[in-house]
Amino acid sequence: MPNLKRKESPDVETAWVEAPVQYLADLSVKPVTYNPPHGTGLPRRVGNYQDFMVRIHDGRPIARDLSLDRQAFILTHHNTSVRDFYDKEEVRTAYEPEIEALIKRETGAAKVVVFDHTVRTADRAVERGLRTPVRSVHCDYTEKSGPQRVRDLLPPDEAEVRLKKRFAEFNVWRNIAPEPVEMTPLGLVDSESLAPRDLAICDLVYADRTGEIYQGVYSADHRWYYFPRMTRDEAILIKCYDSVKDGRSRFSLHSAFDDPTSPANPRPRQSIETRALAFFD
Repeated sequence: MPNLKRKESPDVETAWVEAPVQYLADLSVKPVTYNPPHGTGLPRRVGNYQDFMVRIHDGRPIARDLSLDRQAFILTHHNTSVRDFYDKEEVRTAYEPEIEALIKRETGAAKVVVFDHTVRTADRAVERGLRTPVRSVHCDYTEKSGPQRVRDLLPPDEAEVRLKKRFAEFNVWRNIAPEPVEMTPLGLVDSESLAPRDLAICDLVYADRTGEIYQGVYSADHRWYYFPRMTRDEAILIKCYDSVKDGRSRFSLHSAFDDPTSPANPRPRQSIETRALAFFD
């Protein structure tokens, strides 16, 4: 089981909404997700998934108190020069350096390797070859897949050297539409409310490989946050894996959800997630 340490969350009561999120109810069935090639269909999941009503707090009033080492996510102001996030070349040449600089600024990392982007939309996503918002409570990496990602991306000699020191894996989430998010915002679990039993290994089966993530197992102890009506000049920095076991938060559960305060005809969400490795000296 992953090493986690319970701590106290910010003792501030904020506005909240209630919404269903999809957890594993138990581990009676081994969770597996089968992923088709992009644009050819939706993932097929195996596991005892159920919707649970949770209270999701507005994180904006406490944004300054949030910490990557405690909650495992922060909200930050972040301007971008990118005009078209659907242009892969512009994302590669303009956005990747911006994300590298952002992660270095917020974490003090000595080296950052940006390696993946996922554009999601709820607007005819499959027909456009894009992915839809993920509606199950999950964490992108596990105790095993975190180090494996380093080995996958770095030359063998450098990977083994880097693995001897602290490294972390981050996901930077942002709205890419000109208007604020009105539909399926991202909800995040305060990592200080997690216990090791809340993280279940889920196999990810692709045509050419099998990986793994954590799926969240329901707990009434989880404390949820979101940032209403995120704009294009904001970003959520999520720490999905941390190699150190010194008491700081190491994993982050999160999920899209249906906001009951959304307008009657909300604009479909458009977002980009950028994943990166951060290495520390």
